[in-house]
Amino acid sequence: MEISFEDFSKIDIRSGTIVKAERVLKSNKLLKLEVSFGSLGTRQILAGIGKDFVPEFVVGCSALFVVNLAPRQMMGLESHGMILAAPDVDGKLHLSMCPEVPDGTQ
Repeated sequence: MEISFEDFSKIDIRSGTIVKAERVLKSNKLLKLEVSFGSLGTRQILAGIGKDFVPEFVVGCSALFVVNLAPRQMMGLESHGMILAAPDVDGKLHLSMCPEVPDGTQ
């Protein structure tokens, strides 16, 4: 599906650091992340990355997140954003890492 540049410009992508991560009970793929966005505060984000990452690995990682999505309920928890990741040719996910960028940078 093609979108206009105007539609794309509505997406607010920010850098954030994962300060806490844990598996979501009864889910094989969801991790509950607590992400710091600097002066924008901290948000809970649920991410379907649990098949490729253990919680201990992602804590401390700086990555890119979409922060202006409407909140979404998943497995009884509310998510306030989305982490950006992409699969390699073997299907393994890789996070959009940005370690040199301050939290909250757009």
